[in-house]
Amino acid sequence: MSPFRSRWTARVMAAAVAFAAASPALAADDIKAAFIYVGPRADNGWTFRHDEARKCLEKEGIPTSYVESITEGPDVARVERDFISQGYNVIFATAFGHQPFTQQVAKQNPNVHFFVIGPGIAPAPNIQTYYGKLWDGRYLTGIVAGKMTKTNKIGFVAAHPKPSVLAGINAFTQGVKSVNPKAEVNVVWTLSWFDPPAEKQAAVALVEAGNDVIAQHQDTGSAAQGATEKGAFAIGSEADLSGIAGEKVLTGTMWDWCDYYKKAIASVKDGTFKAGDYFGGLDDKIISLAPMSPLVPADVAKLVAEKKQAIIDGKLDYWKGPIKSNDGRVVVPEGQTMGLTDVQKTNWLIEGVNGTVGKK
Repeated sequence: MSPFRSRWTARVMAAAVAFAAASPALAADDIKAAFIYVGPRADNGWTFRHDEARKCLEKEGIPTSYVESITEGPDVARVERDFISQGYNVIFATAFGHQPFTQQVAKQNPNVHFFVIGPGIAPAPNIQTYYGKLWDGRYLTGIVAGKMTKTNKIGFVAAHPKPSVLAGINAFTQGVKSVNPKAEVNVVWTLSWFDPPAEKQAAVALVEAGNDVIAQHQDTGSAAQGATEKGAFAIGSEADLSGIAGEKVLTGTMWDWCDYYKKAIASVKDGTFKAGDYFGGLDDKIISLAPMSPLVPADVAKLVAEKKQAIIDGKLDYWKGPIKSNDGRVVVPEGQTMGLTDVQKTNWLIEGVNGTVGKK
């Protein structure tokens, strides 16, 4: 077993011991769920998808409420305490930066259940962190980008140099390289999750520099809009962006939190709630792909479908070494692979990417 895998196994076993005890059940009529959004619901991306899942709970008869555009700062704690004072006993905090403030409130309110975008938060018996293996979807969209580029220059508009973003860029690049070894990926950072003008400007600049496919990890569809308006293809993120940028959006990664939120509420109802990390993926459809544009050839779509199934079945491991960073370091030696824990610690960009970590 590789040291990468063994470290992940040890962590899972430790978490299982630490969080083996489930929480007491709550009567269904007693559950009220509150949501804290980092951006506006109308962002057509990250927050929009969380709000769609909140509506799934409403259809199940769960009373919900929400507050929009709560940035990653102390205001998170104030909003959470306000919800608790109104009788809300399940709280979903939908940004990485909501973590430390949620943990403070959770310690003070042990009878309230918290679900916060993670991982990374220190363990607490009434907090479950949740996220998805977005990089698997990024790998698949990289295949599309690699097949569709004519200039062999592909742009990527990235938000923050978080491990999830860096891992996504690296997986996307591996997808590109798997079908087009000559292609390169050029990264521009906005250093913001939500800044539509900056996102659009970054995409336009990349197109003007010769990149004819623009991918993104941002909370809105502004990068896709900028790319398609300049005549380039786009690869979306967070939601299906074809509705706002047309058929030149080739595909993209999408979140679907509906089933997870239903299961989260069910775990509170029946007392099976357990703290720790939850990672969804292509298998449970937390991660999916937006519909393929009619501009994508059928053989490319077929290849993507085959590779998707191979990832789900465990037959395709694109993290297997040797892998080098773009500054020439061997980050995964031959014969080893990256487990989930290692992916979560990504702080480097892979060979084939032009750009530095977190610098515009």
